[in-house]
Amino acid sequence: MLKYFLLWFPMIVLAVLNGTARDLWFKNYTGELAARQISTITLILLFAVYIWFVIKKYPPATSEQAITIGVLWLVLTLVFEFGMGYMSGKTWAQMLEDYNILKGRIWALIPIWVAIAPYLFFRILKQ
Repeated sequence: MLKYFLLWFPMIVLAVLNGTARDLWFKNYTGELAARQISTITLILLFAVYIWFVIKKYPPATSEQAITIGVLWLVLTLVFEFGMGYMSGKTWAQMLEDYNILKGRIWALIPIWVAIAPYLFFRILKQ
């Protein structure tokens, strides 16, 4: 599992690059909410390519291991996200705002995708 722990870190780079593109590019043309929605979709796509590569190159031994990888990456993602938010002085309300689907915030799809993608790609590649 150490290998998969280490393979999570490039996802931070992808997320930072994606967030930078959102702030420097998308937001200028679409406004804040649409930019966040677009960047959520683009990050899902970036993660899909990366996770596909990881699972293909370093396939889990079993379905259970693929699920464990997804849970590990989910926990790491949430700890990182909320840890960075806390360290930057954000309140819980501010940090949870991106998870409010009723207000058009679809960021919750990111941790869901990070959790299920390893298993999904393991099953697809196993066939």
